[in-house]
Amino acid sequence: MKRMHSGRIPAGAAESGGEQGFWPSYADMMSALALILFFLMLLSYIQNLITGNDLQNTQEVLSSTRTELSEAEEGLRLAEDELGNLLQRVEETGKALTAVQGDLESARVRLDEQQQAIDEQTETIASQEKLIGDQAQYLKAANEELVAMRDQMQTIAVLRLSILRQIRESIVSVMGDGSKVSIGDNGSIILSEGVLFDLGSAEVKPGSAKMLNELITVFTAFLSDGENARYVDSIVISGHTDSTGTDEINRELSTARANSVLSYLMKGNNGSLGAYAEYFCAAGYGSTRPVESNDTEAGRSANRRIEISIILRDETVLDIVEDYLALELPGGAESGT
Repeated sequence: MKRMHSGRIPAGAAESGGEQGFWPSYADMMSALALILFFLMLLSYIQNLITGNDLQNTQEVLSSTRTELSEAEEGLRLAEDELGNLLQRVEETGKALTAVQGDLESARVRLDEQQQAIDEQTETIASQEKLIGDQAQYLKAANEELVAMRDQMQTIAVLRLSILRQIRESIVSVMGDGSKVSIGDNGSIILSEGVLFDLGSAEVKPGSAKMLNELITVFTAFLSDGENARYVDSIVISGHTDSTGTDEINRELSTARANSVLSYLMKGNNGSLGAYAEYFCAAGYGSTRPVESNDTEAGRSANRRIEISIILRDETVLDIVEDYLALELPGGAESGT
């Protein structure tokens, strides 16, 4: 576009050519406007281009961020699952710990009970040890007492046997015949009927006076010793018959014979044995206590007898003396006899 030379325009020319002068100016203005619009569009394009690039970059970043967010969310979900599992394990561990604590408490209670039981057992053991010590002392004392009792029992047994043997020897020394006097299994002096009585009679034979006097002498000497007398409860004179005749006759005859012997013992030797009459008694048993069979003459002769029995104060001592003497004392103690 050509520009007009600047300068003053003649007034006539302006007036005649004013319409033509307007249009070049308008064209210039439009050109300038178009140019401006072009630049604006160019700027807009450039801006859009830049914004598009930024938007793409932003979208890519956003996509990447979304991917990372998704991954983060997945990781978070996994972490939440892991946390849930961990919390569950923690809860289970807590329950297990609670159970273990309960078991520990129960074990502690049982341990306390066991300790208490041990303490009680310790006390019991101590008490038992003390009791054992006391029992040991008691057993020692009891053993000593048993030894003393054994000695005493042996003394009694020896004393009883001694007096029985002494009686027998005295009778034999007087009679000169030991076949008519013996010591029975029951510990009694047995005198045959013929020594003292005639058959069927309860009267003491005059010839037996010397033998009965010896009995008086022996019993008087024995009972005058207080150590001997304290063991004696009674001295029984018992009469026995065979089965010949009725029971009533035999009972009366045996009783009469026993009383006859007892009466002589109390009166003979000027009544020296009378001071000990409290120890003596008589009894008749008839044929109720035979020592042999009544089917033979020898048996009937043996059953017709007078027995002299020494009964000790303890009624059981005769039954237990032999068994007792055979017993082993505790601890193997010896009686020293």
